Amino acid sequence: MNRFPAALFRGIARVTDSALGPHQTAVIRIGFSLTWLLFLLREFPHRQELYGPDGPWDFGLAEQLVATNDAFTVLLWSDSRIWFEAVYALAVLWSLLLLLGWRTRTMSVLFMVGVLALQNRSVFVGDGGDNVLHLMAVYLVFTRCGRVWSLDARRTRRAEEACARGERPRDRVGPALWSVLGFLLLMATVAGRMDGDRFIPALLWAVWFAQALWWLTGRRARTAQPRMLLDVVANTVHNGALLVIMAEACLIYATAGWYKVQGSRWQDGTAVYYPLHLEYFSPWPALADLLSASGTLVMLVTYATVAVQVAFPFTLFNRRVKNALLTFMILEHAVIAVVLGLPFFSLAMIAADAVFLPTSFLRRLGDLAARVRAGPRPRGGGVPLPAPRSPAGTPAEGTSVAETPADETPASVEAAPAPGPVPGPRT
Repeated sequence: MNRFPAALFRGIARVTDSALGPHQTAVIRIGFSLTWLLFLLREFPHRQELYGPDGPWDFGLAEQLVATNDAFTVLLWSDSRIWFEAVYALAVLWSLLLLLGWRTRTMSVLFMVGVLALQNRSVFVGDGGDNVLHLMAVYLVFTRCGRVWSLDARRTRRAEEACARGERPRDRVGPALWSVLGFLLLMATVAGRMDGDRFIPALLWAVWFAQALWWLTGRRARTAQPRMLLDVVANTVHNGALLVIMAEACLIYATAGWYKVQGSRWQDGTAVYYPLHLEYFSPWPALADLLSASGTLVMLVTYATVAVQVAFPFTLFNRRVKNALLTFMILEHAVIAVVLGLPFFSLAMIAADAVFLPTSFLRRLGDLAARVRAGPRPRGGGVPLPAPRSPAGTPAEGTSVAETPADETPASVEAAPAPGPVPGPRT
């Protein structure tokens, strides 16, 4: 009788004590920001026709549509070409900064603004990948997606090292960024630019006030309890958003699979054949002909696609089966990117699939990336030989401080001020 309350308390403690899936949310952050960044860069020569004033979906038509669905887009604040160019450039910048993990909480909000601004300006541009990106851009705002593999994580680590040395690092960039964005948000609200859908403006103000509260409790609170309470709230919101992202991915596959089951072409095993021979989806006709030459292969791929999509949500409780189906779906999206010429749709779906990747695999992947970034190790074990010493007893020119014995530290090094990295914001 006592097992259920104990298990319930352990579950509540797990949800509130830590942000679950830090590596998975980091991969989602990197994947979707990279997808949007590559899309914006590829379409940069055609940006005016897709989202700007030169497109067939002109400013007046966009205003009429937004008036009916209350979609949020800052591009309709002005029909100036300069305003459009500025928003497009900022969308590229925000995607890059979110990819690097710089001020991830703030950049996730600005990334969402950039995605909504362009996609809601021209709703008929894009494919299913844009819909996934649209939703995930909103979900990312609620996650602490910069805990690992980000500049924020490195800054936090350096701040902790500085605190261990007895220093008090200060953050000047965070308050300055918060002040500027708060002023712009206030001006937009006063000017009546937030009169459409209430959700996005409310979300922007909520994040702005939450950042202020987080900073004040970290600087002014006399005890650790207020910061611990905010950590519990942030962890709970993060874990809830992570659950929504997982449910969204399962819903996408389950819906697609069950709709395919009802189609006659999917039932007779020939559905995969037809998109391979559509001119719009055939960047490599020879490759498409090669893949569709075997009727047996087409039938197997057709049935396997339906079976995997329908079964995937039910395999999440079996790790081995889930990983096998996840590998199949990622490979299938990679093939779609090449054969059907849909790279950004495939990248968006692979980024969504990444939420189910095992933590052990992601850690090994991160360690491999760190070793590749560090470069090859020097031969002979990588132990540097000590440099010759100068007559004055100080290290010779070119010798690092780390190679100087502890009892012979130069006076100039002792007098040098210690660096003072700034602490990172809540990520």
